[in-house]
Amino acid sequence: MELVRGLHNLRPRHRGCVATIGNFDGVHAGHQTLLGRLRAHSRRLGLPECVVIFEPQPREFFAPQAAPPRLSRLRDKLALLEAEGVERVLCLAFNRRLRELSAEQFVQQVLIDGLGVRHLEVGDDFRFGCDRTGDFAYLKQAGARHGFTVEAANTIVDSGERISSTRIREALDAADFAQAERLLGRPFSICGRVLHGQKLGRTLGAPTANIQLKRLSAPLRGVYRVSVELAGQRLLGVANIGMRPSVAGDGRPHLEVHLFDFSGDLYGRMLKVVFHEKLRDEQRFESLDALQAAIKADFAAARAQWGLQSDQEPGPR
Repeated sequence: MELVRGLHNLRPRHRGCVATIGNFDGVHAGHQTLLGRLRAHSRRLGLPECVVIFEPQPREFFAPQAAPPRLSRLRDKLALLEAEGVERVLCLAFNRRLRELSAEQFVQQVLIDGLGVRHLEVGDDFRFGCDRTGDFAYLKQAGARHGFTVEAANTIVDSGERISSTRIREALDAADFAQAERLLGRPFSICGRVLHGQKLGRTLGAPTANIQLKRLSAPLRGVYRVSVELAGQRLLGVANIGMRPSVAGDGRPHLEVHLFDFSGDLYGRMLKVVFHEKLRDEQRFESLDALQAAIKADFAAARAQWGLQSDQEPGPR
């Protein structure tokens, strides 16, 4: 898959494509259906398909503290789009300059001059341009003038409700991982690199891998039973994701994973953490002894669910 960062990196060879535009947060089952339709148009016209995304996402630009937590970081989103067979992604920096483009300027600069789009597929509620003046009807009219077709992406429903990133966040907040998996088309997971942390877990008999989130907020908070994918291995454990209220924090969410019966150096490694069950909410403990007791109970509960009988604790890492 080819990633083009910004309009200034588009070349004449990029002109002529079928395209779609959106956040594609989570690349969920609804997105996957849309991408399948786009692929069909790509084959019919003999043109590459291009997915146009924004970084940051528009709501993160306008109100970063109030924006909903992402289901997938940019790196993960690109990997998911590639797994769906997308040939090209145009990632536009959502900044003041892009925000101030009129609907007409957006169509001319991005769709016509930049991509030479021949077919466009977007949701019928898609809005764009300064003050969101552009809509689906505007795109249809622009397409008629400039020679490209526009179709509305069909709404994909599950149990009578539209599949959306918002609905998946609601399922995660309710710890309904079965529903989240159905809507995503895969189990919910978070990927990240293991960094050096405070190493407090070692003193509590529970060494953890501190995983870089690179997020202002996370779609989960609490203690969870998890599995971890590492270089073809599937490891079992417990994860805490949140603000760590019992220790001095930095005001950002953290993901810490304890792996059962594992010994090794994980620093710098990329881990994929798959969430299976919520054990409890994150809470503040008045002492480290109370925190240690809670951690021990979490481990026992997770081991029982995994069917692990032994209680061998790993060495430091």
